[in-house]
Amino acid sequence: MKKFFQEFKKFISRGNVMDMAVGTIIGAAFTAIVTALSNGILKPIINMVLYYCFGGDNDALDKMYTVLVKVYKVEDGKQVLDLANSILIDWGAFISAIINFLLVAFVLFLIIKTFNNIKDGAEKSKNIDSRIEFKKSKGIKLTKKEQAYLVKKQAALEAAEAEAKKKEEEASKPAPKDPVVVLLEEIRDSLNKNEQ
Repeated sequence: MKKFFQEFKKFISRGNVMDMAVGTIIGAAFTAIVTALSNGILKPIINMVLYYCFGGDNDALDKMYTVLVKVYKVEDGKQVLDLANSILIDWGAFISAIINFLLVAFVLFLIIKTFNNIKDGAEKSKNIDSRIEFKKSKGIKLTKKEQAYLVKKQAALEAAEAEAKKKEEEASKPAPKDPVVVLLEEIRDSLNKNEQ
């Protein structure tokens, strides 16, 4: 049983599972935002556009929906379509769902593109070292970018070496004595002189 939980812990703590969990949580939160935008702002605008496209009169509401089963009610002595009880296709909701999907897909595309660019940048920095080594071994002239990279890398190495040397020198210096110890040694030496 203990081995099972250790394997489960190892599986959960892997990078891909954690990334997937974070992505799911962010995706759910972002989907809620886009759904609110779509239902609260875009759908009323789409319905208004459809209303005016179909004439902008009382019959326009009937045209905005494809009514599959009509249920009528009487209002002010007139028989009118009861949209609440009728079975219909709401084109505004359908268009709003398409826009919702496109917004979520676009934002996910941007997120994935950003992560891929970061990943590609890391791979390029690894590849530049091997490319420079290959060119040096073949005697091929380096580009200005590669030369600048080497200068920057050399400066970083020199700075790291200087820092290491400084730490080594500080470590090799004797530790300063405690003032109390120094005072006690002086008193001891003074007493030894007086006894002689």
